[in-house]
Formats: sequence, C-alpha cells, structure tokens
Amino acid sequence: MADETINLYSDTQTLPTEAMYEAMRLAPLGDDQQQLDPTVNRLEKMSADRCGKAAGLFVPSGMMGNLCGMMSLAAHGDEAIIDADAHFWWYEAGSMFSVAGVAPRMVPLHDGLLDPAEVRASVRPPDAHLPRPRVLWLENTHNRGGGCVTPISLHRELCAVAREHGLKVHLDGARIWNASVATGTPVRDYAAEVDTLTFCFSKGLSCPAGSVIVGSEEVIAQARRVRKRLGGAMRQAGVLAACAIVALEQQIERLADDHANAARLAGLLGELRGVKVINRVQTNMVFADVADTGVGARDLAARFKAAGVMVSVTGPTTIRLVTHRHITAAAVDEAARRMRKAIG
Repeated sequence: MADETINLYSDTQTLPTEAMYEAMRLAPLGDDQQQLDPTVNRLEKMSADRCGKAAGLFVPSGMMGNLCGMMSLAAHGDEAIIDADAHFWWYEAGSMFSVAGVAPRMVPLHDGLLDPAEVRASVRPPDAHLPRPRVLWLENTHNRGGGCVTPISLHRELCAVAREHGLKVHLDGARIWNASVATGTPVRDYAAEVDTLTFCFSKGLSCPAGSVIVGSEEVIAQARRVRKRLGGAMRQAGVLAACAIVALEQQIERLADDHANAARLAGLLGELRGVKVINRVQTNMVFADVADTGVGARDLAARFKAAGVMVSVTGPTTIRLVTHRHITAAAVDEAARRMRKAIG
C-alpha cells in the first residue's frame, strides 16, 4: 500500500470483480436494440422483479436513465418540482431543460432531506401563464446532501403529496442500494411509491458501466423510445449486463463495509488539524470543511494527491471522500496518515 494511490475521489472508480470478467466472457449475446440479447433481457427482468415493478430498461448511464424517466413522465414545457441540490440539476449538463425541455420548480434541501410542506406549497394551481406541474423529482441517497438517506416514512409522505396534486414521481436512486443496506428497507418499498426509479451499477456495485430504469410496462415502453432518441440503443450489450447481474447477486450486501469504512474515515478526519466533517455520515460519503487548515480545498486536494490520496473538491473550502470496494479499513487508516502529513 505504501506506493499505491488511495482513491477516495468517488465510488465510480471501482473496477469489475473477477466474477464479472468471467461473466462477460461467458454471456450469451444478441441484438439488444431488437430486445434479442438474452443477458440484457435477464437483467431487465431481474431488476424489475427486485424493485417490484413490471418492467425494466438497461441504459448506458444514470444520466440517460434520468432523462428517460423525465421524458417519459413529462412533456416539453412541463414543470418538475426538484430540490436545489439535486444531481439532475447540478451535474447533468443542463439536460433537464436543454434536452427534456422541462422547467425546474426549486424547493430547498434541509440536511439532505425535503420538507413535505414545502413541496406542497411549491405546487402552483393551473394557470395559462405558468408551466404545468407534472413531476416530483426525488434523490436517494442524496449526493450533495452528504450521502443522506431519505427514510421510507418521509419518502411515502413526499409521494403522497405528489399524488394529492396529480404529479408523477421519479426517484433518482443512483445509490438506492446504499439506502436500502443502511436502513434495512427493501428497495421495492421505495419503488412502490414512485412511477419510475433509476439505479446505477457503475458506482458502489463495481460494474464498468450501466444503469437501469424500472416502472410500469407502459412507461418503460415509452422510455425505450426515449433511449433510442437519445442514442442509447445498444447491440450486444450483454457483456455489460452480465456484470450487472453479478452485482445484483454478489455486491449489494457488502455495501455495509463501505458504510463502516466511511464512518471510520469520518472519525479520523475529525482528528486532523483544521478539518471538520460537515455531513451526517450515513452511507459511503464523507464531506469535510477544510477552511481552518488555512489552505483552499483545491490546493489541499493537490497536496493530498501528491501524498497519494485522491479526493474531490465540492466547494472553495469543502472536499468529498467516498469509500468503495477497493477501500479497506487499513486503506482508510493509511489515507488519514498521509493527509495528516500533507496538512502539516
């Protein structure tokens, strides 16, 4: 470990397992665009079944999955109620309005959670001067909310508000399996309340690429058309789907290790000079304010990188560190040692 970089930049840095490589080699293949790839078909059914939904669709990325969800539930010129820190708003290249043509109606996030009363107040009555409210957009776990988990009771309350006003609900569940493992809540309990749900295979589940969107047969049929419009139809995609099947079978329970290592990391970061952990560490993310080190976040991240630790910069004085399959408890301890030395 002495010469190895400890990569805490993101759980997107994970590499496939040996079982995934073997599954890729052996996967039966066909033309997925014609729904003739048996491995993709198996993954889509498995994903839908695990979420208690009728159908699923394999897509190249979570961003495409989110677009498929939005464009299947809302029309051009409609409005989506979305929190001001949502990944879809911050990090997906403005696709909400530039591609889907949907206007955002912002509500604030409070320590990673939405307030049902504020969501209710944000739904405007029908008015020819205003975009039509159509979708409530949820995210769980919440990235900019510190990897925070929305508990199932609050999730149900938020979805009930949406139904009161005739809104559809999409759940950006890129890390929904982390939420499930952290709380013991089955993913199907979250999925039962929403129209569409996306989850990602290429983060903590260690796949090289891919996400799935699940929903009713009607909605997924529409999402399949959207995927084609976005250029996401694939051919022998079973080589990727094979990895995702292994992930669902072998990689979910072990997310608890990532959560434990994140808690361990948070404790050690709190002992470093000038570093303050600023999020509730519920899953695999740790956010820290480094203002009191006297070094800006970007410069400090460069110091850490030179010392063999990669982190991401989230603001002028804030950084994010994410644990994943390649980060052991020993790696956490070594990372803390290197960061302590880099701070000085």
